[in-house]
Amino acid sequence: MSTSTKFTLNEDWTVVILGFLIIGISLFIFLPQVPVFKWANANDLISNVFETKNIQLIGLQFLYFISIGIIGTFLVGKSIKNFLFGFPIIYILTILALIIAGNSEVKALNLEAVIFSLLIGLIIGNFFKLPEWFRSALATELFVKIGLVLLGTSVIFSDILKAGSLGLIQALVVVLSVWYFAFWLCRKLKVDDELTMMISSAVSICGVSAAIATSGAIKGDSKKLSYVISMVLVTAIPMMIFMPIIASHFNFPEEVTGAWLGGSIDTSGAVVASGSLVGETALKISTIVKFSQNVLLGLAAFAISVYWTYTHNESSEVQKSKPTLGVIWERFPKFVIGFILASIVFSFFVTPETRDTVKESLKNLQGLWFALAFTSIGLETNFKDLLQNNSRKPLIAFLAAQLFNIIITLIIAFLLFKP
Repeated sequence: MSTSTKFTLNEDWTVVILGFLIIGISLFIFLPQVPVFKWANANDLISNVFETKNIQLIGLQFLYFISIGIIGTFLVGKSIKNFLFGFPIIYILTILALIIAGNSEVKALNLEAVIFSLLIGLIIGNFFKLPEWFRSALATELFVKIGLVLLGTSVIFSDILKAGSLGLIQALVVVLSVWYFAFWLCRKLKVDDELTMMISSAVSICGVSAAIATSGAIKGDSKKLSYVISMVLVTAIPMMIFMPIIASHFNFPEEVTGAWLGGSIDTSGAVVASGSLVGETALKISTIVKFSQNVLLGLAAFAISVYWTYTHNESSEVQKSKPTLGVIWERFPKFVIGFILASIVFSFFVTPETRDTVKESLKNLQGLWFALAFTSIGLETNFKDLLQNNSRKPLIAFLAAQLFNIIITLIIAFLLFKP
């Protein structure tokens, strides 16, 4: 009796293929227009967001995403039928999150769409029993990793030089010192290894993106990722409000304040908002410093991938001896290669004019893949488990590391940026 084997591809290689398929389509075939989600009142909501042309753009975007999703589902060997029934629900919930995040009052609080995606998913996932076929259709890892490959298109090597030597020096010192302190503290508090890596990266590098990249690099638990991101987004709000007030009270120079804000606040939106409260110089320097930290994300993801692969391989071969390069390659998360390749392509092979043309569209696509992922994470997460399984220790570690970040960044900002 003959048996047929179903073709499947490793999920990481699948997302590299899909990521570059999206990049290729954007560069050579079709550039998806960005739908409008910005509104201030009911009239705006009807005339802007629910306007016929905008609804058509949202519908066209849906067809684009479900087509990419079908290819990915086929390549990893999952049920296409389940995906076809499940994805429209995930997409509609994610669009709802984007509409909520598009409100001007919500934007003023710098609450990102991913937090609403997560909340909507958690509410539905915890108050309604979801059928098993629907749960199996949640392609969380696929969505996250496609977004990460696309994130590579925004890390441009020439822009690193524009960030300025002082910004890069501060970013390097802050990232290394804060990452190591957070890692050491988590170990002391006996926080589990996955949370330790995610917390260390989120506090030291660039918040949400760093936590997502690290989770992908170590094949982390999506529930733990949602926990870390919730901490990042919640703490960014008081920091954004009170740090400019503290700087004003103690008459910090504007250059120092900008470097302090950019180096310690974890989300780019909150950095821009807090810098704007201080002044034009603070806004400029805070943005440069934040960008310098973001640039280190690719290097950090690569280093974390190698470290995790080298230290967390449980095969008997590795337990007896140190892992070989072959074993490291086998376990290495290949999507990181996609991230780096995307960065190289957009740094050296795409003209600045073309980059400017496709930048907004690719950023929109990347953000939507992340939002879809967090809707999925919420739907598959039991909120009770999220609270019960995570003791106070990760929260204590995160807050202590954030305080250390604030202090060390202020000292370095004074040393490097004081006029």
